[in-house]
Amino acid sequence: MYTLFYSPNACSLASHIALAESGLPYEVRRVNFAENEQRSPEYLKHNPNGRVPALVTEKGTLIESPAILAFIAQSAPDAKVAPLDDPFEFARMQGFNSFIASSLHVAYAHNKRGYRWADGQEALDAMKRKVVPNMRMYFGMVENDFLTGPWVLGEAYSVADPYLFTMADWLEGLGIDREEFPKVADHYRRMMERPAVQKALSVERPD
Repeated sequence: MYTLFYSPNACSLASHIALAESGLPYEVRRVNFAENEQRSPEYLKHNPNGRVPALVTEKGTLIESPAILAFIAQSAPDAKVAPLDDPFEFARMQGFNSFIASSLHVAYAHNKRGYRWADGQEALDAMKRKVVPNMRMYFGMVENDFLTGPWVLGEAYSVADPYLFTMADWLEGLGIDREEFPKVADHYRRMMERPAVQKALSVERPD
């Protein structure tokens, strides 16, 4: 049994969806950010960074979305949620997931979590002003360069897809219409039809 620590509307949704797709036995535990549970001594034992996701396995706890997504895919080969038999395609998937983690997600975090990188209101305001332009720039790259077919890797679904879905889900909160990126919007709609996505959302957004 795997245990995923998550918070609603966080990047942990990608791992939640991947687990639902995988067929692996799992449970989820919510980390209540409003009550600062991510900084509790109990949770910091799982993730000293105080963030989600964290995936508890029989060998220990994994953190960071790209690592967790790859682990899920490799632990459930029959689910076929990664190109495990093709090193190049697997690396391409990992490259996309790393792009999300290191570029797109970081650009989004400048909106409310600029304090991670700067002090002073002027600096924080300047970072916020760059959020929408940078998100449009990065989603333009996804639209024009990375999204090669109905799924991120083309015809084959992979754990890169719930990660992209999660990022695209955040766009409306920034006032960005997903329809600015037709392939991304189509991907989002296709993802919403998947039972695993509906299952994860029913837990994270029961209302």
